[in-house]
Amino acid sequence: MPWYEYAGNLHSHTPYSDGHWTHAQVAHAAAEAGLDFVAVTDHNIWVGGLEGYYGKALLLVGEEVHDIRRNPQCNHLLIYGADAEMAPQAGDPQALIDAANERGALTFLAHPVERGSPLDPDLAAIPWCDWEHLTGFTGLELWNYMSEFKALLRSRLHAIFYAFFPARGIRGPFRHTLAMWDTLTQQGRRVVAIGGADAHGTTYRLGPMERVIFPYTYLFRAVNTHVLLEHPLRQDPETDKALIYEALRAGRAWVGYDLIAPTRGFRFWARSGSQEAVMGGDLKRQMGIQFTAQVPAPAEIRLLHNGRVVARTRGRELKALLVDPGVYRIEAYKSYRGRRCGWIFSNPIYVW
Repeated sequence: MPWYEYAGNLHSHTPYSDGHWTHAQVAHAAAEAGLDFVAVTDHNIWVGGLEGYYGKALLLVGEEVHDIRRNPQCNHLLIYGADAEMAPQAGDPQALIDAANERGALTFLAHPVERGSPLDPDLAAIPWCDWEHLTGFTGLELWNYMSEFKALLRSRLHAIFYAFFPARGIRGPFRHTLAMWDTLTQQGRRVVAIGGADAHGTTYRLGPMERVIFPYTYLFRAVNTHVLLEHPLRQDPETDKALIYEALRAGRAWVGYDLIAPTRGFRFWARSGSQEAVMGGDLKRQMGIQFTAQVPAPAEIRLLHNGRVVARTRGRELKALLVDPGVYRIEAYKSYRGRRCGWIFSNPIYVW
């Protein structure tokens, strides 16, 4: 069947929490960056009545919930589609996830692995501490741009350098996050991966230097989530919101570092006999399994089975014929300014 591709960013903030641009400004920045949708996820506050199209971009409003009493901070949860304030449940992560599920919402572990910077208490790591026994969450944030940037700031010299040349340090999801994801999926769990900016528009100061290092528009051109829909968007906010969330729930999505090269046009599917599946789908083996991945520009393409590389190539297409059941996903890497960078990370196809 034909698929309709749309790109968006699922993690941003406004002055309702610790961001600097309004919902409308965030939406217009997303449209300027070429995105089809963007989600505002303010900390512990859900603001109703603002969803809708702003120019070409659909603005969605979710929430990033955490227990403000916990010190040090950890366990931030991204919630989409609850359409209600969820912060009162923040003290118990499992109860929070359960309450969100009762409302039909999607839940993602935000920046589950983080490395803090010693330069400022505000740059402390905010990882997930209690994820091993959690159940019922939709997925995790595989790649958070600002989390990776924070980890680069190991000294004042690093901070000055990366303030002016951030792309020299951004390389891809933390390996521990990828390992965490593979561990969960190998346990037989469906865990959808997304990526986002964590955009705040913050002005950073270092002595006499003052700089907005990451304007919203810049970040919305960097790490995004692409989804495949069964039907095209119709410019109706409620209908289109449902289509996007349905694709995210199903895992018909990939994380793309669009700054180094657009990832629109990526596809990953598998066939076995008369059966076919795309990202997020199930495939029942009827004989050998033919995997195909196509990328929009030459790259190093790797096919992973249960977290281990089983096929790789360089170019625009990978094909592999395999027979084993398990969890299969794609990683693609490109050279950018002399360094190898993560480019595309697909959600899995589940073969049984």
